[in-house]
Amino acid sequence: MRNLARTLAGACLLAAVAFIARGDAQSRTVGGPARALQNPAPPAQPAGRGGQAQGQPAQPAADPAQTPPPPLFRTGINFVRVDVIVSDRSGGTVSDLKQTDFEVTEDGKPQTIEAFKLIKLDGGTIPSPDGLPPRQIRTDADEESEASKDDVRLFGLFLDDYHVRQGASVTVREPLTRFIETQLGPSDMIGVMHPLTPLDSIRMTRNHSTISRAVQQFRGRKGDYRPENDFEQRYINYPAETVEQIRNQVSLGAIKALIVHMGGLKEGRKALILVSEGYSNILPPQLRDPVAALPGLGNPQRGNSGAGQNDPNEERYAFFAGQDLEFYMQGVYEAASQNNVAIYAVDPRGLAPFEFDIDQAVGPQTDRQFLARSLDTLRALAVETDGRAILNRNDLDVGMKQIMRDSSGYYLLGYTSSQAKLDGKFHPISVRVKRPGVQVRARKGYWAYTADDAARATAPKKPGAPPAVEAALATVSTPSRVRLVRTWLGTSRGENGKTKVTFVWEPVSRPPGERQSGAGEQPARVMLTAVAPDGSPYFRGRVPTALPTAPPPTNGASAAAQRISFEVAPGKMQLRVAVEGSTSQVLDSEVREIAVPDLTAPQTLFSTPEVFRARTLRDFQQLKADPDAVPVAGREFSRTERVLVRVAAYGPANSVPMIKVRLLNRGGQPLNDLMVTPAPGSPGASQIELPLSGLAAGEYLVEISAGDASDAKELVAFRLTA
Repeated sequence: MRNLARTLAGACLLAAVAFIARGDAQSRTVGGPARALQNPAPPAQPAGRGGQAQGQPAQPAADPAQTPPPPLFRTGINFVRVDVIVSDRSGGTVSDLKQTDFEVTEDGKPQTIEAFKLIKLDGGTIPSPDGLPPRQIRTDADEESEASKDDVRLFGLFLDDYHVRQGASVTVREPLTRFIETQLGPSDMIGVMHPLTPLDSIRMTRNHSTISRAVQQFRGRKGDYRPENDFEQRYINYPAETVEQIRNQVSLGAIKALIVHMGGLKEGRKALILVSEGYSNILPPQLRDPVAALPGLGNPQRGNSGAGQNDPNEERYAFFAGQDLEFYMQGVYEAASQNNVAIYAVDPRGLAPFEFDIDQAVGPQTDRQFLARSLDTLRALAVETDGRAILNRNDLDVGMKQIMRDSSGYYLLGYTSSQAKLDGKFHPISVRVKRPGVQVRARKGYWAYTADDAARATAPKKPGAPPAVEAALATVSTPSRVRLVRTWLGTSRGENGKTKVTFVWEPVSRPPGERQSGAGEQPARVMLTAVAPDGSPYFRGRVPTALPTAPPPTNGASAAAQRISFEVAPGKMQLRVAVEGSTSQVLDSEVREIAVPDLTAPQTLFSTPEVFRARTLRDFQQLKADPDAVPVAGREFSRTERVLVRVAAYGPANSVPMIKVRLLNRGGQPLNDLMVTPAPGSPGASQIELPLSGLAAGEYLVEISAGDASDAKELVAFRLTA
């Protein structure tokens, strides 16, 4: 599902690029190339991806003699699961209903409820019976296994900077941060995304402070057409209205991709919090500038507040533009229905009296029309996905608490569809509760399988890659945009039985679609503290001690990569990392618990492999001969670069074992053997050249093993770009 979501996000960007290439601001075929994206992959399973059921959350302990066995939720392509929220007039959850209080119809025909359960979640605020804290999310495997648990609430946060003004983005930071810090529980998982965020960098996490930092960096750009990345540079000279249409496609496509990703992680109900001021496929005549980057230039209607009012041509134009926009929104509805994701649309403006600023000279009648239409898009996204629209509220905290209530208490119903059609069509569901005076909210329906989809769904699951391969591949994941630096920690043999620890950091380069300005102060140094379990310090200092003044190195390392080494005793070590700016202000920080290996143990062991990069043949030759070259922390390379790997092998009684190196694909299957040569300046160390020019773009691994000892093995993963 991660690959499907990545493909969907990329396809939507390609559709926007195709739109740019057409360059027609008035084109009625704005949605043409993307129509295939309505169902980019086999429809997900009915009623939250086919009604496939997982085990349900554990109920509080009770007397077995008085507690009936929990309901068994079947699986199958015809079994439908429906999440139903029943609330009273004050918005509180009604939790005393019975199965006989519910009636379900599909396509207008009554269905027999076969499974029934009240789901109550607390986000881990009540300690688990084993007393262990929730598992931290470090890899894709962690994300998938933890999110799939029935007692875990899953949230997505989409910060639509294309459709939020800068002032509103500043206002909404505090209520969003309060929601993250006070409403989420220890076991809750949440991920944050922006319109141009690469899907590879999205990971649902329990590190809520990381998400809070992302919220504090949120900066809206609605109406601001200055390009801040290569993608936006392509349409810098297009009309403002064309730019708005491109931004709509990008944002809604990214929302769909996030929905598919969330649907691939969890069967049950999921909440996507959409922070946006709404969508419109047109601009009023006063803002239809011929060149978006040159406001007002060549627009005769600038400053004419009466332009477009009571004009039947404008009304027709708005109608057809709205139809185009509805087409893209329909794709979001379908994706949300297929993946059981409820959208909570949050207007960060609070009570919004106007859509446009006074200096834009849009007449009051036109302003009211645009405001109503944009708010209607947010309402539609919420209503069609069983979410809520949090609009026209100056106190957003109340609405944010309602999101948590909806995600914490609901009824789960299950039935076998009497229709059982493999027609690929939408089948509406209606849920009624016999008790008067309550509000009932449930999903609108589900998309059925086609015959081909059913065959794929019932086919045996292909075996995945070995766990060691999955763990290695997780290290090449693109860092989140809230991380300012990338770090690498390596170990090798030290003196007198100690282990030498090497720490390297380098600034994170921004993805191609991410803006290059407005990010605030850049990292200048790292404050590093390493302490033993008893609190005694191993190392404390800045890396580097001062801002670099020397010219960039020619050994192929990143110009900003910095390294420090120190020796520690094997065992546990706490590492505290604080990223500082040029004024010594702390920009980011984290604490890690490190297990330092004993490299003097009587078996074959490896130092941590070091990876080096060179961009020219001359630099590569210098790097191969330099024993003090600084390794890189990143693991993403292009085919035009040259990469070298160094590693030391330690055998029993100070022997030097022979090593074997193979190149593997991302599934762990061998591709070919790699040549090993001695490394300079370090007896027993070896270096391996990686031939990249003949490889296709993708993820690979370097497997380093010593002799026939299967337990002496290291995997180095890397990603190759075009």
